[in-house]
Amino acid sequence: IETLIRTLCGFYLENKHNWTAILYACRYNSQTMSMSTYARRFGLVAVSGTVYVGAVYLGLQLYGGKKDKELMTATDGDTKSYVYDPRRTATFQKIAYSYDDEIAKDEFVMGINLLRRALLYFHAKGDVLEVGAGTGRNLGYYSSNVNKIVLSDSSDKMLLRATEKVSRMSESERERYQLLVADAAKLELYPDNSFDTVVDTFGLCSFDDPVKVLKELQRVCKPDGKILLLEHGRSKSFVGLSGYLDKHAERHAKNWGCVWNRDIDDIIKSSGLQLDKLDTWHFGTTYYVVSRPSK
Repeated sequence: IETLIRTLCGFYLENKHNWTAILYACRYNSQTMSMSTYARRFGLVAVSGTVYVGAVYLGLQLYGGKKDKELMTATDGDTKSYVYDPRRTATFQKIAYSYDDEIAKDEFVMGINLLRRALLYFHAKGDVLEVGAGTGRNLGYYSSNVNKIVLSDSSDKMLLRATEKVSRMSESERERYQLLVADAAKLELYPDNSFDTVVDTFGLCSFDDPVKVLKELQRVCKPDGKILLLEHGRSKSFVGLSGYLDKHAERHAKNWGCVWNRDIDDIIKSSGLQLDKLDTWHFGTTYYVVSRPSK
């Protein structure tokens, strides 16, 4: 329901002059609308809102993973944190072959694929670099305005799954893709201003130094290019929800190599990115960002 409302509002703002007559007609009709009609519509909104809240809750439960022990214990007896000592690449290597099956449930109930599609289809163009590409969950969402897509990730096993998906594409579609094992914080293979669009979806939670990564993405992005982000982090609007993320951060980082309670606003501000658009979804825990490099 949130997606529907925002889509309709955005469409109206872009076409408000053409909709003036329609809005007057709707206002007139509302004056003659019966109480039973109001009741039915209120019920529909209430049910839709309940479904949305349930979807967010279910998504967090599914993505939260199994209720394993919160902390890992080193051989010397000291307790280490998965949030601060995550050994991320090893985790990604371990979950690579089950990742798609596990994450698909969460992304379905929360409508994440719709956000992926909207972000990439409408904003990506030219030569594209995607970091933290993982198993290639953005494949198929790039429009014909994109000439080349470089998929990069630190995990070769994750990229192997992406390679399998690319291999099943038509020959003309496969030619657009390149795959590269690389650290997103050290893209030494590419000189400054190499790409028209740089993409990261749900990667800032997994990089050891997300601010450093965003600065590197700005380096390889052209001055008039775009940096597109779809991330999850702590909610500024719902403190209780952020408390839930904090409480289960260790377990989540252990299972997924992901720190899901990071402050995305602070990370973006510290990196110097120039924001064109920032929307939050799922009660402030999902960030939809269209930005430009600070050059």
